[in-house]
Order: sequence, then C-alpha cells, then structure tokens
Amino acid sequence: MKFLEKFESYAARDPDRLAHVHRGGQITYGELARRSDALAVFLTQILPNDRGPIAVYGHKQSEMLVAFFAALKSGHAYVPVEASLPIERIRRIIESSAARCVVSVAALPSGVEVEHIVLPEELRTIITDADGRRPPAAAHVTAEENVYIMFTSGSTGEPKGVQITGACLSSFLDWATTLFPIPDATRFLNQAPFSFDVSVMDIYVALTNGGTVFSVDKAMLSNPILLLESLQRWKIDVWSSTPSFAELCLKMTRFNTTQLGPIAVFLFCGEVLVPECPRALRERFPQARVINTYGPTEATVAVTSVEIDDTVLSRPGPLPLGRVKPDCQLEIVDETGHRVAEGERGEVIIVGPSVSPGYYRDPDRTDKAFFVTPRGRAYRTGDAGSVVEETLYYFGRIDLQIKLRGQRIELEDIEANLNTLPYVQRAVVLPILKAGRCEALVAVVCGDADQDVDRIKADLGARVPEYMVPRYIEFRADFPLNANGKVDRKRLRALLDASVGVDT
Repeated sequence: MKFLEKFESYAARDPDRLAHVHRGGQITYGELARRSDALAVFLTQILPNDRGPIAVYGHKQSEMLVAFFAALKSGHAYVPVEASLPIERIRRIIESSAARCVVSVAALPSGVEVEHIVLPEELRTIITDADGRRPPAAAHVTAEENVYIMFTSGSTGEPKGVQITGACLSSFLDWATTLFPIPDATRFLNQAPFSFDVSVMDIYVALTNGGTVFSVDKAMLSNPILLLESLQRWKIDVWSSTPSFAELCLKMTRFNTTQLGPIAVFLFCGEVLVPECPRALRERFPQARVINTYGPTEATVAVTSVEIDDTVLSRPGPLPLGRVKPDCQLEIVDETGHRVAEGERGEVIIVGPSVSPGYYRDPDRTDKAFFVTPRGRAYRTGDAGSVVEETLYYFGRIDLQIKLRGQRIELEDIEANLNTLPYVQRAVVLPILKAGRCEALVAVVCGDADQDVDRIKADLGARVPEYMVPRYIEFRADFPLNANGKVDRKRLRALLDASVGVDT
C-alpha cells in the first residue's frame, strides 16, 4: 500500500524522527516500524492463512499505532476499540467483527472471549524483542481489502461496522494532503479517539508526510490546566479536531497564539461548525487558516472542504461545507430518488472511490444505504443539504441520526437499550438543538416515574458509550401518536418542559 510505503521511507531515512507523543511517552518512526514488524510476524504465526480483522483495545497509547500498522503489514484490517466503552459494547463490537484476535494495549475487561488475546505484558515483550524479521510485502493488505473497520451507532441497538479499504484511504489521503501545505516535521494535534474516524485525518496525514502526532486523551479533556500546559509545550502546527473541542479551548483566556505559538491550520470535521467558532479563532490566531470539511464515516472521513475566511464569515446563514473532492461527486435527491434543482434541499448522496463497500457482515443494512452507479459506489448519507455554485450546505438529518460532540449517534440505538431496562415501558430520545447543532440529549421515559434518574443513567451507561447517555431524563405517562400509530416526535417535542431547551 502506498501509504505504508511512504511511512516506511521516512522510517528508513530518518528513524529518530518523532512519530507519536502521548503524555510522557513517545515513539519514533524507526521504533514504530520495527515494533510493528515484530508484531506483524507474530500475528502471521498465530493466524496462519487468515486475513480476517483484528481488534485493538486501548486509548491513545503509541502501542495502538504499533498494532494498527502490524495488522496492515500482516494482511488484517484493524478494529479500534475504545477503552472507555462499557463491557457490553466491547463484546458486541468484537462479536460483530468476528475477530479471532484482540491486541490488548490496555487491560482488557473480563468477559471478552476470542481465540487469541495478546495481553499488554505479552505485547510489550513481542515488540521490544524485535529481531529484525519483517513480514513480506506480499502479506500487506491490498487496495481492495479493508484497512480498518470502525463501528458506529446502529438503530437496532447493535453497532454497525463501516469497512474502509486501502483504495478508500488512499483516495482520502491523496486529497487531504492538498488542502494545506505540510512542511517537513509538521506537528499534528490528535483529539479524536482512534475509534472515531476524524483521527484518520491527523494520524495518516501526519505519518505519511513525516509529521508528528500529539494525542490528547480523555483525562486531559477534563483537566483544563493539564490540557493547556500540554498544548503550550507541544507547539502544534495543524489543529485537527471537532468544532466542540475548539470551542471548549476558546473558553480558556490563555488559548491564543502568544501562549500556544502560531498554529498554521485549524482543520475541522465531524459536526456542524458555527460561525462564532472561526470568528473567535481568527481573533486569537490571526495567522491561522480555518478549514471546514464534511463527510460521514462511510465515505472515509471527509469529501468536501472550504476555507472559512472573512469573506465567507461575512455572508448570512450557516457556514458552507465546501466543494467535493475531485474524484467524487455529490447528488442531492428528493424522496423518490430524483435529483433536485440547484439550491433545492434534498438528501445528500456521495458517489466515488471514497465510499465504503458497506457494513461488515451486514448485507441488509448495506443494501439500504449503499448502491452502485456507473460512476462508482454511492452512499445515501441521510443528511439534508443543497448545492449552490458547486458548494454544499447542510441542513441537518432527515432520519433519527445526530452528531453530538462529533460522535455519530442513532437515537434508536439509545432507545433500544433503554427499552431493555425492566422498569422502562417505552423510551424516546430527542436532541437538544442550538443553532442547528445538537448540544445534548433528553430521554423521555414511559415507566416508573419514581425511578431514580441516576440509576437509569448508570444502567444505560453499562450498555452504551458515555456520550450516548442523555443529559436529561423526563417522565411521561404516555406518548402522543401520529396517524400511523407511531410516536409523534414533533408533538412530543412541543410537550416537553421548555426548560429542557429542545428546539421545535
């Protein structure tokens, strides 16, 4: 694969160049190459004649990158599994991926059953006792094979695995490296978890261009002093994150170019960018470029981009998402699947080599979302948008899927898990919106009104990731129904206490 070759070329000619920094730990290009080779050889030994996916469990450690590269070098897609997930979610992801091996960078909770588990102690022995052996290039994943499978929220309560092939990733990287200049030894911020595809924007763009990735972990996000100290020390060149993270940092008065240095680029993806954020960034970091991008996980990170300059900010209305990358196309269609006129709203369809082959081992959901055209694979995003003068604008979701702090969530996923709780008769989850962006979630529960809210959150939190637990719980005796006998979500919104702040 071309991106592996580019990384290896840097490792060969400048092995002491820093590849990744996380807290007090770091790894060079040479170490990352040697250790991933050693682990790749080990994987080929325990999984002979097997090219199925490998799960990698942890949170921001450099060893996770070692495991990712080792998987690719030994012919396996990797499935990143975030260490903060509840055990039930971890089991579902590993079972859905059919992974025979879990590389456990962090201590894996009990209850995960697979054929091979590489525990942290064994992993350290394998990668530090590298004897120079390398897997043959013929063993590497090919352009047609999966590079990674990322599991996102699913409407049935079961996560769905998005397959991204080598060709998909190459298409993205070829385009992403043209968005801004990348001088030698550029420093990239990594804010998103490795299980969230925004991280691909910093990890792979950096490591195929001789850059260094600096990772912010979950504990740092909850400690503003530690976070700011790290940012001051790192002197980031390219800031890659969700808008929400930048907004969090803007609340710190010392978040400016004097304290952090002249950040060259703010690169955003994963959720709606509201105008107040780039305005504030341009005041604090006047030399920086602000680039907004858009794309679902199913289309490999992002497929459109636009620079948010003073001219763009001076225009009324929501910020644009930009123009589509050269090898892809956007189509805006109505409910019947026919294209709408320029400027009219409809569902955004993405066509081209960035589009995933579908959901792993899930043909039914694949058939609903993906199809093939003469121009290539196509994906129905479920996003409402319009195109004006070749520029895409976003108008929210047309289904029950939302983005919260960059994380994609199927509201029905949360509902399905709430409805399994014995004291819940029925639950509906609604987004709390501000300026078109989801700020929080509220769960409306039909059941025992005397039930403790903290218990509901705790019981739900044992089944779904923390970011999917609603901030508010409201109780109702029953739900309003529409003419089809389904819950009337619009009327339910209107009936909620206004103090909750749900937009109608």
